[in-house]
Parts: sequence; structure tokens; C-alpha cells
Amino acid sequence: MKKILYLLLIFVFCAAFIPFDYYPIDGYERTGIKRLKRLELIKSGEIKEVSKLPEGAMKSYMDIKLNLLPKRNDSVKCFLKVDDVFQKEINALFRGLDKSYSLAVLDISDIDHVRYAQRNETAGYQPGSVGKLAVLTGLFNQLSKIYPDDFEKRLELLRSKSVKAGVWGLTDEHTVPIYNIETQKLVKRQVIASDVFTLFEWADHMLSVSNNGAASIVWREALLMQAFGEKYPELTEEEANAYFKDTPKKELTDMANDIVNLPLRDLGITSDEWRLGSFFTRGANTYVGDKGGSIGTTLGLMKFLVQLEQGNVIDINSSLEMKRLMYMTDRRIRYAQSPALKEAAVYFKSGSLYKCDRSTGEPCGKYMGNVQNFMNSVAILEHPDNCNYMVVLMTNVLRKNSATDHMMLAASIDKIIKQQ
Repeated sequence: MKKILYLLLIFVFCAAFIPFDYYPIDGYERTGIKRLKRLELIKSGEIKEVSKLPEGAMKSYMDIKLNLLPKRNDSVKCFLKVDDVFQKEINALFRGLDKSYSLAVLDISDIDHVRYAQRNETAGYQPGSVGKLAVLTGLFNQLSKIYPDDFEKRLELLRSKSVKAGVWGLTDEHTVPIYNIETQKLVKRQVIASDVFTLFEWADHMLSVSNNGAASIVWREALLMQAFGEKYPELTEEEANAYFKDTPKKELTDMANDIVNLPLRDLGITSDEWRLGSFFTRGANTYVGDKGGSIGTTLGLMKFLVQLEQGNVIDINSSLEMKRLMYMTDRRIRYAQSPALKEAAVYFKSGSLYKCDRSTGEPCGKYMGNVQNFMNSVAILEHPDNCNYMVVLMTNVLRKNSATDHMMLAASIDKIIKQQ
């Protein structure tokens, strides 16, 4: 009997230290993100879906890992040393193209012999929705302050804390998926003020479908975490509304700006390399103003990706969970849409911002601005054959939808890396 009790205690002790790594596509029980339950049913065949997910989107949560964790203590500079041969091959892809194309690409297939190439890596672009990665970082940083020694409690807060959209979620043309588990009905529509989702679901809406309202709401909640600290988990909607009503706008603006930008500075990313200066919806501007403008560079974003893979964005568990949230289990677009990546796991964020001047008579339209036409792609790619690499591509090609260019470059870069 004593022996059995002893073995039981050993099992319990060991189990406490086993990393239970869940991933969104099969992690409904872990995250509470309802759309993931639907994906599980599609994968099992219980729900018939005409447009199936690509093979690379089916990766099990058991297989998700941080690729550079064994090199966690290596400086970012160690990874971002240009490989002359690799650089020459990448340069050939841009022959005849102007400087509106910026790129950083890091091949980490062999982490002991990484290869890096870059092009106009310090040129500044309006990051658009790529800035939502800064919001996600700010959220996980605040969670670490509330529960510094218990990651499971951070996940529980993400799972259990439900918040209403309010005016912060207005207005955005991007729809969000609303899935009823009991009826198995899926509805896609724009966020309305009365919508209530958990923090995990708002974060998922922010990344999987790039909803701007969700991004402003996640940022709002990170701001409330900073303001209320350990009291945040029990914070009511009425208390939150009173706080925003009674706090000077400048104070809120300064605090909100620090929440998303200071964690980037802690990673050694300068304000000229990547910063976020404004919320993503007009509704948020009722309470919080703009500050400092937004900018992104391929160098700054690559510094972020490297440290995410090292487990240095907040901590190892946070980095891994953020990477899970970047996994493309929704429709792939732009760079990620390339057929060459069909079998690859893709961790992705895209962003765009265009501006038209129709007085010139020049062609202009959606994603085809004639004044500004920013389109940005941030991606971690993992092929089944252990061909792994990271790419940041930023463009500002006027009067042209650059989505096709991004997709074509994705295939060309993939081919170069696979040939090695």
C-alpha cells in the first residue's frame, strides 16, 4: 500500500511539471474559443465543409513549439548577420523593383547555421494590422503582472473573463465568426456594441480575422489591467465605464501608449523600428487619443519574431501562447495564400492601409491607393520536412493591389530556401 501511495505521489509530482501544450485548432476545452470547436468537428468529419482547410492548418497542438528555444540566451544580433550567398539569391528576386519593397528573411531550418537576408530593412511603413501583434504583447505583459508566478491563472482569466464591446468595437468592416455550439450554426457579421466575448475570443478575433474592433477591445482591457492590477479579474463593466469617464484623456492616452510600446523597447526594438500610436477604431477615440504615430520596419518585426521563437517575449509560456494565436486556421490571404505553403504551418499577420486622391484622375480603389498603399506580411513558416523560416515583407506600391506580389514572392522565397 505504501509503495502504491509512493508511486501515486511521484506521478502527481511529475504531472505538475509536464508542459500541456494546447493549440487553438484542437484546443476548445483549453481556450473556450467557440469557432475552434467547429474546426474540430470539420476535421473529424462531423461537419461537412465545402472549402476545407489546407493541410498545414491541421497541425496538432502537441506539435507546436518554439524553434529557437535552445538558443534562448543568444543575442538577436547573432541571428541577423547577413549570409552573402543567401543575400545574393534574395536580391535576384527584386531586380527591376523599386525601394517600395522591404524584406527580412531568416532561415532557421538548422538553428546552428541560420541564414539571414534583408532589403531596405530600416525603411519605415505604416504597419496597419501588423500592429495588433503589439497589442497582443501588451495583453500578455499585463497578464504576467497580475499573475507573475502562475501561467494557468493567466489562461483561466483569458477563458473566463467576458467583456462587452461597447463603442470601442465600432466601427469595422471585418466580420467575426459567431458559432453556436448547440445548434452548430455559424454566423459572420460585424461587431456591434452589445457583443460579449471572452478575452480569449476577442484576442482570436483580433488575429484570425484581423477585426479592428476586437483589437481596440483587447487594448482597452490591457489598459484596465494596468490601472486596476490584481483587482482587474473582478472588475465590473460599470466600474470600467466609470474609470474611463472620470480619467483625463491625456492620462489614458499616455498609459495606453506605454502598454503596447514599452514591452517592445524591452525587447531592444526601437521606436523608429516599430511603434503603435493609435487605436484601431473611431469608437475608442472617445476616450483615448493618438500619440507618436505608428511605424514598422522589417528589421523591427524580425527582431520580434526571433525573440518570440526564443521564448523571450514576456516569457516562454506567453511566447508559445502568442504563437498559437498567430496560427492560420482561418482563410489564408496575401503572402500566406501561396500554393507553395499549402502543407506548411503558417503563423501569420497581415496589415494594410491605403489612401486615395481621386482629384488626380488616376486609378484608385480598395488596396490600390494612389497616395499610400501599404501592405505588410509577417510570417513564420514550418514545412513538414523541417524547413523552417521567418519572413517580414512590407510594400508601398501605388495603384496596385500587392496581394499577388506577396503571394508570388512567397513561392520564390520558399523555393530558394528549400533548395539549400
